[in-house]
This record gives sequence, C-alpha cells and structure tokens, in this order.
Amino acid sequence: MTSDHTPVTVLGLGRMGAATAQVFLRNGHPVTVWNRSPDRAPHLDGLGAVRVGSLAEALKAGELIVISVPETAIAATLLHTTSEAIASRTIVNLSTGRPSEARDLEAWIAEQGGRFLDGSILGMEETMGTPDSTIIYSGSPEASADHHAVIAELGTAKHLGAEVGLAAVHDLAILAGMYGLFGGFFQAAAMLRRANRNAADPTGALLVPWLHSVIDTLPALAAQIDDGVFPPTMASVENHQFILRMLLATNREQDLPTDLLDPLLRWFDAGVEHGLGPDSLTRVVPLLLDSPART
Repeated sequence: MTSDHTPVTVLGLGRMGAATAQVFLRNGHPVTVWNRSPDRAPHLDGLGAVRVGSLAEALKAGELIVISVPETAIAATLLHTTSEAIASRTIVNLSTGRPSEARDLEAWIAEQGGRFLDGSILGMEETMGTPDSTIIYSGSPEASADHHAVIAELGTAKHLGAEVGLAAVHDLAILAGMYGLFGGFFQAAAMLRRANRNAADPTGALLVPWLHSVIDTLPALAAQIDDGVFPPTMASVENHQFILRMLLATNREQDLPTDLLDPLLRWFDAGVEHGLGPDSLTRVVPLLLDSPART
C-alpha cells in the first residue's frame, strides 16, 4: 500500500484492465471501474471497486483516468461521447495505437480542459504491479510529475518525453522486433517439419540458445546505427546476402513459400547494389530511412 490515495478510474475491464484496477485497489486507492459490458471482472467488486453504469459518472469519479481497451481509436470514441466530464482530469491511455492517434487525442483532450498521457504496458497480466512489467508513457511533463508515482505502481515506469507520440513509436518498434522474430521462427519451424523433424526439440536445444547470443549483440548494432559507423565485419551485408539466398533456395527446394524472408533479401541486395556490401549489415537501416513508404 502507498501513501498516495489519488482516486483512480479504470475504463475497460479486460484482462489487463482488471489487473490494473486490482493493483490500484491493493495499494489503497479509491477505484471506480466501468466497462461497456457491465458484468466483466466481477471479482473487483469484492475487492472494493465501485462499479458504475455511466461513462460520464466514471470519469467524474476519478482524478486519474486509466484507459485499457484494445486500441486508441476505441478510447477516443468513448471519450468523445462524454466530453463534458473531461475537464480537470488526467487521462492515461494504455491502449495500443498509432502515434498520430495519440497526438490527435491529446489535442482534443486539451480543448476539453484535461491532460493526456499516452502509454503502453510491456508485460503480462501476471506481472502487473511488479518490476517485471514496464510502463512506457509520454506526454504532458506536468501530468507526469503529478502522477508518475501512481503510474509506477503498475510496474517500472518510464516517461519518454513531452511529445505524446513517443510511447506509441516505442511500443510499435518493439512489436516490429517481435514480429520479425516470429517470422523467422515460423520459417524455421516449417523447414524442420518439411524435413519430417519435430520443431520443439531443435527450438529448445539449438534455436533459443543461438537467438540469445544474437540478441546480446543488438545494443552494439544499435550503437552503429546511432553513430552512423558501419565497420566491415564478418556480419557484413554481402555475407548475409549470401547466406539468406542459400536459405531461400533451400526453402524452394523444400517447396516452401519464402514470403516471410524475401523482403529482407531485397534490402541486402539493395545494399550490395549501392556498394555497401563489405559494411556491417546495419547499413540496411539508412537505406530504409532514405526510402519512401510503399502504399
């Protein structure tokens, strides 16, 4: 329990929203909860939560409003129906969304007389309220100063800056890394299964230890990108171009699609075409930055 007893309202009682409310209840906050389906997370009632049926009533009850719904667009739609209840409130959105959505919502909430912080939970339901969950958020420095301690009750809290879109950029960048990992894993599993091998044993015994060693190099690779220095190494663009071509050729021999990894080869090819073959494979990132988005 903490000495800060700020009244908190939690909007959205899915698994993460319910876990969020439970942390605040455990720490002694007056907690009001609201969900579009009013019967969600009934265990919170026994823990002392005040359940209300009106969104406007929920907003008026809390000094700090924490939103946990599937996406920022839903959060915005909900808030737009109760604009009169937003004045003098600090709203923390912990829903997934685009940076542009966070900026639009911040501007609109400011027009209503409220303050806005946009954030994301990097953790699981089971780790909420412990250092194993990380809460990244961005937006109003004044709102952060007033409520950082309460937000930090949910996990290791990091305010990334005043620009409200920063948390969404970081969240989606982390997810980009995760989905890249999944893409490689799916291709690896398909190769093993096509060879009539099980996927589980090689994944645990070989792939996971190898990936751990690769992941340990990422901070050094990120420093190359930040510094704009791409020293020639064994992990060069042309070296990885050669290996990836061999890998994809094997996939085709196995009658497997190569769609998951084809885009990466295109960027290695582009690096070699630009005369960057001997440089570190991180040379691909400036090529990405210099290329327009494909629609």
